[in-house]
Order: sequence, then structure tokens, then C-alpha cells
Amino acid sequence: MTLSNAIERRALLAGGLALAAVAAPSLTQAKEDKTMYGLIGQMKAAPGKRDELAAILAESTEGMPGCLSYIVAKDATDADALWITEVWTDKDSHAASLKLPAVQAAIAKARPIITGFGHRFETTPIGGVGLAEA
Repeated sequence: MTLSNAIERRALLAGGLALAAVAAPSLTQAKEDKTMYGLIGQMKAAPGKRDELAAILAESTEGMPGCLSYIVAKDATDADALWITEVWTDKDSHAASLKLPAVQAAIAKARPIITGFGHRFETTPIGGVGLAEA
């Protein structure tokens, strides 16, 4: 290999490495844009209506594309409160779920017995029992 060929080869390799370094952040960003989305929220029911509200919420969870986990739980200290914990493949899947006919029907059915909302937290799940690694 001549000195000229060696210099050209090194320049080509250096250019390829520089291109990879520039492309790497955009590939990483693309992966980060598809991170899981989590939502934890408290919902308050009219007095004595918590179980009815829980049933409405639980029955509307079938067939939600992108939903990895949807848990309805009773608050241990407030007889009228529920906690809903959700994990989605991404934030867009969660937003799309709110437009599904079954979810719209559940919202309409539940609205009269919902008296308010407590704490609400958005999270970025990274794994756990039942969830694929991100």
C-alpha cells in the first residue's frame, strides 16, 4: 500500500467515524422518542360509589392498543378514592386510547359519579414485572 493510499484510507475511515458520531445522537433520540409512558392518578367518586366507578374503569380496559398495564386500585385511606396506574408503549398510544369508542363510553358512564381528581403523576417506566425492557 502506498503512502497516498494509506492517507486516503485513513481519511475515509475518519470521515465514516465522524458521520457515525453525528448520526448516533439522532438514532438515540429516535429511540428516546419511543420510551414507555406512565400515568398514576387519583380519582374521587361520589360517596358510596367507589366500587361502581372501579367497575366502570376496569371494564373499559380491553383492546387498548399500546397499553402494557392498567391497574385500578382502592385507596387504603380514602373510602371514595381510587388510584389508576397505567403503562403505555408511548405517550401517543395513551392519547389515542382516549378516542376509542369503549373508552369514550366509559368516560360518559363514569362522569356523573366522579367528584374530582387528586394527585396526578406522569412517569417514564423503565421496566418491571410484566413489562418488556425499554
